[in-house]
Amino acid sequence: MNRQAAPASSSAISVPRVPAWAVPRGPVDSDVEAAWMAGSALNSLDNLVRSDAPWHGAWRQRLALKAATATVKLMRRTEGESALRDAWYLRQTGDEPGPAGNVLLAWRKLAGRSMPPSIEDLQSVADLLGIFWADSFADYLEELAADVRTGAPAPLVAAQAATAIMRDDPTAEPLAWWMADLALSWRMGWTHAVPLLATQIHATVLRTGSDRRRARPDNSDYARAICLAAATGSAEACRLAAGIAQQAERLAAVTPKLRAKGAGEVIALLLSDDAVSGSFSSKAMSRWASRRLFERLQQLDAVRELSGRSTFRLYGL
Repeated sequence: MNRQAAPASSSAISVPRVPAWAVPRGPVDSDVEAAWMAGSALNSLDNLVRSDAPWHGAWRQRLALKAATATVKLMRRTEGESALRDAWYLRQTGDEPGPAGNVLLAWRKLAGRSMPPSIEDLQSVADLLGIFWADSFADYLEELAADVRTGAPAPLVAAQAATAIMRDDPTAEPLAWWMADLALSWRMGWTHAVPLLATQIHATVLRTGSDRRRARPDNSDYARAICLAAATGSAEACRLAAGIAQQAERLAAVTPKLRAKGAGEVIALLLSDDAVSGSFSSKAMSRWASRRLFERLQQLDAVRELSGRSTFRLYGL
């Protein structure tokens, strides 16, 4: 007998917006101005994070995908968002996602984890990013914990964490950015980490030097670059959240209309992850039933098809 899906949690929250003046529109050469922008933008993002909306899991994992895409480009690989998404969601159970997919997994680990991290966590991430593990990396977690306790501004704590990694291994920039985002979230006191700074690796705001080259964690102007990345990243993260919130609200509205057995499990996945395979199956739902459910949800404008394909489809908010 088919059972009605459990109602989705109310998702109608007001998503904060970063003030326009706090978003860099061109070169910013003042450390003070950059810090003010970052402070205002992070305040808006902090309000969003602490609202603890039911769709935050999907939002964080969407940001993880963006951070992974930027990191893959940093590593001079060519995979974009679609290829990374396919590498993760279309793999068979137990299969390795490949080098680029491992980068995505590293960021998914960040987006899905709670604070504080462990040395084992950092070792696992270094391996996923292809970074040779140095024992001194473990010391940086203790240093980071001490920096967090000092109450220093979050972007500066993030910059220090990344700089420490690069000082020890100049080839470990992907891990340095991962540490920067970990440090920012930890200092902000968020329960779960939010991939943010790495989404801006290739943004023009990071071109802060006199030659306008991209600032790296071993550059003298990196702290200012991190402030600008925090400002721009927060604005983009809030805009992304606004779109996901609207989609989640529509999903909540149509949930009472769903009669398919196992629909509640699918809804929970949509709210907690970037995407769900159109051929999803579980003990309660067959692949045929899930395809019918996703077709119904798409007709009701409650989900988006993310792959653009007629087969091997992926759905999300």
